[in-house]
Amino acid sequence: MSKAFVKESDQDDEEEFGAPPIPAGVKNYLTPEGHHRMKTELLNLIDNDRPEVVKIVSWAASNGDRSENGDYIYGKRRLREIDRRIRFLTKRLDLAEIVDPSVHHGSDQVFFGATVEYENQDGEVTTIRIVGVDEFDPLNGKISWISPVARALTKARVGDAVTLRTPHGSDELVILDVQYPSKT
Repeated sequence: MSKAFVKESDQDDEEEFGAPPIPAGVKNYLTPEGHHRMKTELLNLIDNDRPEVVKIVSWAASNGDRSENGDYIYGKRRLREIDRRIRFLTKRLDLAEIVDPSVHHGSDQVFFGATVEYENQDGEVTTIRIVGVDEFDPLNGKISWISPVARALTKARVGDAVTLRTPHGSDELVILDVQYPSKT
């Protein structure tokens, strides 16, 4: 069957880019930095990357036989990838609600955007930042606000002990510190 008649779903876009789907009825919360990063990427794709690839595909198409033209074939494939990413970013930005964590500066309670230092039962100290679904980067200590750890910590205060339920059992986390960026 021709690809022209195959419907690509939005969920395919989410899975391809490693982004978890946003739960139904939930807003796509983003920090101002995350929103800026996504918007910059979208504008770069629209203003720079896509026109450059279109130029290459156009040049390659003018060379004749397209069936064995590597520039043409690769260019069309790259153009589809760029268009898919543009659709994904546009959809996510349309659903975005920007939450400025600096409004909580000085607070000792955990909310979206907080940088939290906590200790588990084994005495291991971990520092994480609670961010949007599209911003999570666990290797750099950024976890999604819908993750089990973030949900367990949310609304707790410095000194509180919260219970984190995992498939391996329960773990008690003690909140040691909560930080927010200062107001700019």
